[in-house]
Amino acid sequence: MQLMKPAAATALTLAGLLALTACKAEEKNVAVVNGIPISEARLDYVVKTQVAQGQQDDANLRSSVKDALIMREILSQEAIKKGLDKDPQFQTQIEMAKQEFLIRAYFDDFIKNNPISDEEMKAEYEKVKAQQLADSSGKEYKARHILIKDEKKAKAALAAIDKAKGSNFAAIAKARSEDTGSKNDGGELDWSDGSNFVTEFGQAMQKLNKGEYTKTLVKTQYGYHIIMMDDIRDVQFPAFEDVKERLFQQMITQKRDAAIAALRETAKVE
Repeated sequence: MQLMKPAAATALTLAGLLALTACKAEEKNVAVVNGIPISEARLDYVVKTQVAQGQQDDANLRSSVKDALIMREILSQEAIKKGLDKDPQFQTQIEMAKQEFLIRAYFDDFIKNNPISDEEMKAEYEKVKAQQLADSSGKEYKARHILIKDEKKAKAALAAIDKAKGSNFAAIAKARSEDTGSKNDGGELDWSDGSNFVTEFGQAMQKLNKGEYTKTLVKTQYGYHIIMMDDIRDVQFPAFEDVKERLFQQMITQKRDAAIAALRETAKVE
């Protein structure tokens, strides 16, 4: 969002208007428009939002922001002269925007007053890690596959692979596979413990040793698969530091949702 040009003043949102009018402080004014002051606190607030979006806090930015705030005040005063602030729809918008800011303030306050320690996050990390390891075979598989919907064509592809003893698997995948997400990579799939695949595929894949491929077609709801195992390793779980921020977000969201549910439960709604 740019506040550099005066013309942009007309495009500033109602939410932005509320945020600015909420920023009152006993400081000096940067301008007075028809007797209505524009405080330095308001200018500082807008500058802060612009800096957060990558702008440089300098004289040019502050001058542009000041011009925009003056234009906003002029337009606001004109709207009030026309009685537009008394319009029921406008009043509803004001109330909705006010609620939005109050809810945001409530969430900010909730996060501030419900800190989650590293110890709590590490405990949750170990819990999730243990659960995922328990739900898996303890191994991850790097496989590739060929998907063909017609059984006859799939059998022909398997026969061609058998003839070359699997050395042409990637080439056959590129030429014949109907899985558009993997065919261009020779049928290559991401590392997986198999749980994210349909049952028939996952079970057949887990039976393969490194370098082997399925000697019979694997039928699933998507068609007929030929699967080849490129590599097998122990399950790789991300380090705590790599998932710490995401874990915090999940935990604070759970806390917040529980608090919201409790408020809803105790609220008197008629």
